[in-house]
Amino acid sequence: MQLLYDHPKGKEDTDRIKALVLTPTRELAIQIGESFAAYGKNTGLRHTVIFGGVGQAPQVKVLRKGIDILIATPGRLLDLMNQKHVNLGYIKMFILDEADRMLDMGFIHDVKKIVARIPHKRQTLFFSATMPKPILELAHTILRDPVKVEVTPVSSTVDTV
Repeated sequence: MQLLYDHPKGKEDTDRIKALVLTPTRELAIQIGESFAAYGKNTGLRHTVIFGGVGQAPQVKVLRKGIDILIATPGRLLDLMNQKHVNLGYIKMFILDEADRMLDMGFIHDVKKIVARIPHKRQTLFFSATMPKPILELAHTILRDPVKVEVTPVSSTVDTV
């Protein structure tokens, strides 16, 4: 948020989405949206949350007004992209949250389709609780010179549990 806030805004920037947060579930998308609302309250940065299972008309209306940050689930985002309601051509930051759950929920191909339509030159943040082989492969395709941060080392369960 700070980087977006510090970036000088030109007229052409007013309706362009600059950051995309992709998350597997509507619950997590809503939670992230609430965090952006709280932390970005006085920044002037505009955000919205889009997800499936609800009517798309209110979401499209907000998108037409222009936003800086889009928090989305893959399915609805692809639908709105295919309908030309969303242009990701100016993304400066891409955040992929819970990548392992994206895989578990069958969204990995949707994620790859979305990544193919955002600028190659961008900052990418990739979060995953676990790193199974397909997630490692995805990470290698979308990250350049990544810095890996691990909270705790991998541990195994005690045999007697």
